[in-house]
This record gives sequence, structure tokens and C-alpha cells, in this order.
Amino acid sequence: MEVEIGKVTHYYNHINVAVLKLNENLKLGDRIHILGHTTDFTQRVASLEVEHHTVVWVKPGDDVALKVIEPVREHDIVYRVVEETPEPHLA
Repeated sequence: MEVEIGKVTHYYNHINVAVLKLNENLKLGDRIHILGHTTDFTQRVASLEVEHHTVVWVKPGDDVALKVIEPVREHDIVYRVVEETPEPHLA
């Protein structure tokens, strides 16, 4: 399952960094899916920066810089991949 958490507002192609405007929390280790007109990939969040300071999580409204593994474009949508845990079987 995926939950929309924000969008790309800028991309610095020379350093492979996307700037995201978030409407949900995001933390290191989260799995995200970035989807747009020519963009479609999934990655783990390995680094986050706010105003050039490394952080471990960000909250809604923050503008955060994120190292990405593929090029992105402005207006691409960012989703958090919610990894479902299997429910235990009742005997």
C-alpha cells in the first residue's frame, strides 16, 4: 500500500538531490516511491537534510533535501510505501 506524502519542488541534477514539500512525516529508512510523467522508482530514504543540516526525520510543511537514486522532475509525487505485516493465523 502507498500513501501520498508530498511532491518534488526542485531537483539538483549535478548532485542527485530532490527538494520535497511534505504533507506527512518522513524518516530515515522509510521506503518511498516517486512517480511522475517520466519518473517511476522506489528507494529507501538514506539521507535527509533541512537547511543544510542532516536530520533523521521531518514533519509536514518541511522543505527537505533527499538524495535520490534516479533523476526526478518538479511536480513528481512522493509516496511512502507502507509495508504490510502479515496477520497471524488463528487456529
